[in-house]
Amino acid sequence: MKVLSRLSESREYYFDEGCHILELSNTPDDPEVSIARARVEPGVTTRLHRLVNTTERYVILQGEGRVDIGDNDPIDVVRGDVIRIHAGVSQRITNTSSEDLIFLVICNPRFVPDCYVDIDEKSGSSVNE
Repeated sequence: MKVLSRLSESREYYFDEGCHILELSNTPDDPEVSIARARVEPGVTTRLHRLVNTTERYVILQGEGRVDIGDNDPIDVVRGDVIRIHAGVSQRITNTSSEDLIFLVICNPRFVPDCYVDIDEKSGSSVNE
């Protein structure tokens, strides 16, 4: 049983949502939770999306942003803030600072690509619905 995962910057990849992702913990043998580091470049807004049957928590580590969650008013976020996004609720985040916006993404159950649904009007269609 694996008990340690080491950070390897070389595993960071660009996700079409509009951010860079580094999976820290996301394996089938630990289905209850996944942890990733997300990085959004200055001025970028991620695509509007929702996760089916998966709740997310963002833990802001660096930068400043604005998060849109469902029908709520936009919320400004800074280092140390924790944001909970319930399963099935629309969401996106904008980097409003001049440095990278970096945050942990904690999903439960763990994130799998099939739970991601793109609902951004710019795309003209939804993915994975």
